[in-house]
Amino acid sequence: MNVFSLLKSDIENQLLALEKDGVLPSGTDTTRVTVEPPRDASHGDAATNAAMLLSKAAGMKPRDLAEKLAEKLRGLDHIENVEIAGPGFINLRMADQFWLSQVSKVLEVGTGYGNSDLGKGEKINVEYVSANPTGPMHVGHCRGAVVGDVLANLLGKAGYAVTKEYYTNDAGAQVDVLARSLHLRYREALGEDIGEIPQGLYPGEYLVAPGKKMAERDGNKWQNAPEEDWLEEFRNFAIVEMMALIKEDLRLLGVAHDVFTSEDGLVKAGKVQSAFEHLEKKGDIYVGVLEPPKGKKPDDWEPRPQTLFRATEFGDDVDRPLKKSDGSWTY
Repeated sequence: MNVFSLLKSDIENQLLALEKDGVLPSGTDTTRVTVEPPRDASHGDAATNAAMLLSKAAGMKPRDLAEKLAEKLRGLDHIENVEIAGPGFINLRMADQFWLSQVSKVLEVGTGYGNSDLGKGEKINVEYVSANPTGPMHVGHCRGAVVGDVLANLLGKAGYAVTKEYYTNDAGAQVDVLARSLHLRYREALGEDIGEIPQGLYPGEYLVAPGKKMAERDGNKWQNAPEEDWLEEFRNFAIVEMMALIKEDLRLLGVAHDVFTSEDGLVKAGKVQSAFEHLEKKGDIYVGVLEPPKGKKPDDWEPRPQTLFRATEFGDDVDRPLKKSDGSWTY
């Protein structure tokens, strides 16, 4: 139990006592009563709006009700000082002995200290980082990793059953580009002079080592083979290598995911098609034409019919395309 939930319980008990005294009506709703840090730390350890919120039910001025509640709270050993501020807020300061007792509890409970049952075991999936497996993480990815992990950990501390998911974008054109870029580095490892990296391929040197690994493993097996023979092999190899880099960076950050979901796996298992058909039956999908994107002039935009999801009905700015013109799924 943390100090705020302890004080919330104290206040609820004293409000019940005020009901018995006839100060408050029986069954007064206290669900909106809050206990939180005061705006100014010099005012105490916590503050409550109880008197402000319940004065109407009591038929009293907020400060008058605050005084009656404060009188009850002053009788608790672990509260050193109770003060009424402004129109009826109550500031509370905990006794030194209380904080000493909490040190003992921290040592006893360890990392479980401060846990709450707010979530009551409700399942929550937090998907974060999910950087494309086309290269190492950059600073922006690392920031997202830290923010996402903190959020997931806080939800776990609050009593939710949290799953930390990394969604791997290993399907689509960008992974084909990765495979072709790796094939170029593979040929380089076999001694070819590849010259400048052609436009449209990934130029990063992070593919040099995987290219050497592929050359050591398979020799010149794929050097002069047609693309249709090696593309899938190089896709799979490149993704494994890039995800190994990403997972190592996450490990160094202290971030550990529970689940790594493969988009390619979802497509091959038919789950994306199944979800599409489900949305189609619900009427959430239609064929339409989008407005030009912001910054695009009408002359630079070729309107074309697309398969669209009615995202605006769920709070989005625009409806979202689900399929490309070649029939493949969008990013």
